[in-house]
Amino acid sequence: MFELSSCCKGYTLDLDKAVSPEQTVRQVHAVLERSGHSLLERTQRIDTGRLGIPVYLSICGPKAREVMPTRKQMGKGASPAQAEASALMEFIERFSLFSFLTQHGQPGDSPALTWSQAREKFGPDLIPIQDIIHSVHEDIPEQDANRILDLVPWSFCPAFALQTGREVKLPLDWFQTINEFNGASAGNTSVESVLQGLCELVERHVCARIDLQQPVLPTIDPASMHDPVLQDLYAAFTGNNIQVWLKDFSLGFEVPTVGALAYDPATFPQSSEIVFTAGTSSSPEKAAIRALTEVAQLAGDFESGSCYEPSGLSKLTSLDHCRWLQQGPLVPLSSLPDISDPDMALEVSRLTNELQKQGFCAYIVDTTHPGLNIPAHYTIVPGFDFRERSSHPSLGLFVGRILVEKQPPEEARQGLQILETISPRAHFQPFFQGLLALRRGRMHEALEAFTRAEPLQPTAQDQALAAFYQAYCLSQEEAWEEVESVLDRAIELAPDVQAFYNLRGVGFFKRQRYEQAIQDFHSALHLDPGSATDLANLGMCCKRSGRTREAISYLQAGLELDPGLETARRELEELLVGN
Repeated sequence: MFELSSCCKGYTLDLDKAVSPEQTVRQVHAVLERSGHSLLERTQRIDTGRLGIPVYLSICGPKAREVMPTRKQMGKGASPAQAEASALMEFIERFSLFSFLTQHGQPGDSPALTWSQAREKFGPDLIPIQDIIHSVHEDIPEQDANRILDLVPWSFCPAFALQTGREVKLPLDWFQTINEFNGASAGNTSVESVLQGLCELVERHVCARIDLQQPVLPTIDPASMHDPVLQDLYAAFTGNNIQVWLKDFSLGFEVPTVGALAYDPATFPQSSEIVFTAGTSSSPEKAAIRALTEVAQLAGDFESGSCYEPSGLSKLTSLDHCRWLQQGPLVPLSSLPDISDPDMALEVSRLTNELQKQGFCAYIVDTTHPGLNIPAHYTIVPGFDFRERSSHPSLGLFVGRILVEKQPPEEARQGLQILETISPRAHFQPFFQGLLALRRGRMHEALEAFTRAEPLQPTAQDQALAAFYQAYCLSQEEAWEEVESVLDRAIELAPDVQAFYNLRGVGFFKRQRYEQAIQDFHSALHLDPGSATDLANLGMCCKRSGRTREAISYLQAGLELDPGLETARRELEELLVGN
């Protein structure tokens, strides 16, 4: 269990760490080699060198891929050692978390419990139900919340409550459902890891608020930046004529968050994107360094044609969308809040006190992998926002999702009926009924439910998703013309979803409209450059269009990413034999 003991900084050049990045790299590589498992394939530097700001990948080995949904992690830093250390720690935090989630609830672990059973078993050691309600900002009586939480069994685990210093039991799968892996961290020490996780959550929370509200906020005066590492990073951008704005994103928290907006007028939009991101740390200088190195990580040096996946902040695709960020008074970097101290434990304590003043509490789950013993944690702050989460969250929404995805179909049906009595006419009801019918193979019933669900959804994104599922049902009946018209509607509502273009492309392929299919698969790859399926689909379309050289290239690229694509392999073999 986590203990808040003194942890003095041993390295402070570009980030605050317990030891130097060189030592971190040596130690992590040594631990991974001693583990005797093929966990890490390699680390690799991937920046083009234009900015001189290093970016690294850590690429998962076969054993890690068995438990992790990601295949590679990115790392950033002002030096090559720091960027590699960042990529390695990103690997450790995710491998540790997903290993922990995989093992939790396995035979030998405590049995899953409904909320009422947990309340009876754990008594005052159970996390307050108000924290569960607060986690989705719902105004609901505790009695109704209890009824909803009783619809599924939960996997409870111990967590350390930072405010009280005591252990509580919380439903890990609830928080993993609503937060995903936001809050996962790893570090050279436990205190370093927890500080990293807390700062990431503050960053995601303030960014979600800012992304939604788009307030006019102060712009940081570059002339006020006196840290030499920060000055060099900023000059790496401006020296290449890249426009950069740094913003005060602290949003009333006594913890500094720096927003960063950058674009290259010479390469946008042909071979680069507008990059919009942020960084949080204990001091303004380190927050700004984190923000600028994150820009470098996402930007592909503003020349490689790379496409980054947005997380904490929306992707801005037009300069017109940036106007609100170019407004606001000019302020010195020193005007931002500062909780820094040579002892990271005191920084954790100050951040905890700030959360408490703002009405939040923090819980720490120790996810350290027993075979590695590199400190790793999953930090939870009920009530914090994430941009990627539904804009209309509720207990019923997330419990309904768990019902239809994980519970036996009949139990799921009964659970949805109970939810209907607690939250009548909820927008998610017909959508979940559609998912349940789909799971049972009842395509016509599912299609009707998704059709009813679409106009009830509260956002364009949710309406588009309901339309996509209608298209999927129609695709199972090979009604490809109807699939096209429904997906046209989905793409108009939400033009940045890879799966929409993929399915529409498949429909064009099935109708031998290969050029339109090629356009859609290119669009899908623009949104997800690592999609092996879309690369293979492009190859098959090119093959049928007589573009043999392109077909071979795309099929080989798809198979390199996913060797299990057997249809693509057969198509490639036919081409190679013919040539």
